[in-house]
Amino acid sequence: MRRLFPVTDETAAQASNGVPDARVTDWEWGLPELAEAYAYPAADGPWLRANMVSTLDGAGQHEGRSQPISGPTDMRIFGTLRALADVVVVGAETVRQEGYRPARAREEFAAARAAAGQGPAPVIAVVTASLDLDFSLPLFVSPLVPTLVLTGAQAPADRIAAAEKAGARVVVAGDGAGVDPARAVQALAALGHTRLLTEGGPRLLGQFVAAGVLDELCLTVSPMLVAGDAQRIAGGPSVKVPQRFELVSLLEEAGFLFGRYRRS
Repeated sequence: MRRLFPVTDETAAQASNGVPDARVTDWEWGLPELAEAYAYPAADGPWLRANMVSTLDGAGQHEGRSQPISGPTDMRIFGTLRALADVVVVGAETVRQEGYRPARAREEFAAARAAAGQGPAPVIAVVTASLDLDFSLPLFVSPLVPTLVLTGAQAPADRIAAAEKAGARVVVAGDGAGVDPARAVQALAALGHTRLLTEGGPRLLGQFVAAGVLDELCLTVSPMLVAGDAQRIAGGPSVKVPQRFELVSLLEEAGFLFGRYRRS
């Protein structure tokens, strides 16, 4: 994997002083190096990062799923970001489309998670207004840590009961049927989950963007073209003023670009 943009103060200083190749280096990136490169910043409150993949022509999925436009290194980063997170926030449609399963404990991250005061695996938190989910799936009945269901105060009572019967914990984060993005972030933080990761889908990410609560975007640019009418990585209503993010790091492997951007 090649580092195309400095991810440390040292390489940034070298680049600014004109040191040759300070900004473009080859490196054998193991899991410890990836974990260091993608470590959550020190923050007083919750930090919400998104991890998404997009093709060269802007598609966030192919035939309804992101896996066809991903690759091996993208999946390694996917696993690393999960291993660093307290909770993975995901929309109900993505749970259905991608066949979500419980997050698993990974031995290589066990010591780091324990040292950070984290459980053996991140919690999965499903955002849904209708709770139209199959609560017999392993995500709900056999996770390593109980799955959360984020919904609104007017969600169907029978579906809430079904979720709780399956073993999920229901968290109300909105006054209506749906979830308020800002309240969802604060509700998760109140449960002790401050290192937040969302994997979409596009509608959920669009809601976080519109609400102004997204702190960071980890974006994989896949060297593929798919055409068609696939969704972008974020959907829903546009923001009044485009939000500016700054590039923190940029890695490359096999034509895939792995960018990390923070809100300016």
